[in-house]
Amino acid sequence: MKIKVGFGFDVHKLELGEDLWIGGVHIPAEKGSVGHSDADVLIHSICDAMLGAINLRDIGFHFPDTDPEYKDISSLKILSKVCSLLKEKGYVVNNIDSTVCLESPKIANYVPEMKKALAENTCLKEDEISIKATTTEKLGFTGRKEGVAAFCVILVKKNGEF
Repeated sequence: MKIKVGFGFDVHKLELGEDLWIGGVHIPAEKGSVGHSDADVLIHSICDAMLGAINLRDIGFHFPDTDPEYKDISSLKILSKVCSLLKEKGYVVNNIDSTVCLESPKIANYVPEMKKALAENTCLKEDEISIKATTTEKLGFTGRKEGVAAFCVILVKKNGEF
């Protein structure tokens, strides 16, 4: 049986007037994420976890912020491409466990919609995707509402095994 674990982490600065995308869902907010793509911190951490699990480096290697092709791209498209890379290597994702650190806005009500968007772009079922939300109790850059962070752990398995 061939299984592997991947860990992902991402962070984005928050600024007034930017859109806030988390887990493929647009969330109404005063501040949004800054980045070359849509700056979806959750999807970026998931992609890094997937790539790391099969030793394919990181999201910046495959989708550099210096490439105009990825300017303002939906991170859901990046996620689909990363899933294709896993498939090419003969792996599928078994499950995702993730945490988003954000002081505000509260995102718990958006989790079902996020799980649906992620499931549609990963070939996973919604009950195989865990998304948790937390604050940092007003500590650090997330607590000061300067940024958002996300952590992710995934388990991948060789296709046809497990």
